[in-house]
Amino acid sequence: MRLARLPLDMAAEGVGQLTGLLGRALYGRPAGPGDPLPADAEIPVLLVHGLADGASVIPPLERELRGDGVGPFIQIGCNVFGPDIRKSARSLSRQVELACAGGAGRAAVVIGYSLGGLIARYYVQRLGGDAYVPLVITLATPHGGTATALLAPAHRRLRQLRPGSELLTELAEPAARCRTRFVAFYSDMDEAVIPAARGRIDHPDLKAHNILVPGVGHLTLPLHRPVIDEMRTLLAAAEVAFAARHPEGDSP
Repeated sequence: MRLARLPLDMAAEGVGQLTGLLGRALYGRPAGPGDPLPADAEIPVLLVHGLADGASVIPPLERELRGDGVGPFIQIGCNVFGPDIRKSARSLSRQVELACAGGAGRAAVVIGYSLGGLIARYYVQRLGGDAYVPLVITLATPHGGTATALLAPAHRRLRQLRPGSELLTELAEPAARCRTRFVAFYSDMDEAVIPAARGRIDHPDLKAHNILVPGVGHLTLPLHRPVIDEMRTLLAAAEVAFAARHPEGDSP
């Protein structure tokens, strides 16, 4: 799918899926009258950094996405010399649970840039994060690994980005019970994810939509205006689904 406008059927399907998933997002059990939320409740959005984007990607992306009843936004750092992806995913798990608990059990959305997308995917696919996170958006993420990692220093985290690595092999295993919906933005001009098709999520068990963003680079893709507009649409759909599950005025 190329980036233009999300088809109407996908938008409608997305709201329906998110409505059902948000209802199950509270510690893996259905939401109901015993799980009231304040009328002004919003959806926490966790933004997971890439390897070395620093202040160049995630902070300006947060500024672009703010508003429309979505938030608070929580930035999750990612250090190239930090622990491996599995440990980072466990750390993300704690952050998500804190964000959800702070909102009386609401669900959260996770947006991951580059390596951050793999951290988010591992969390929901392998660590049970789909009980909290109905939607993961990844930006320029090497879901299938990247040839550039073959030339990188032999650090454990970077080795995990090599095609066929142990971690990527684990992510290719069956995941029939994963309920999270994925949207993966990737580019045919990404100089860090080579070949470009490795930026897609191609897993038979995952509910994934891959959106090709032609002609932009690795650092440019997350701040590309059409990408931001699509993400705002996805977050708005998540907000609609959340509101449908918890209409204003619900009481215990």
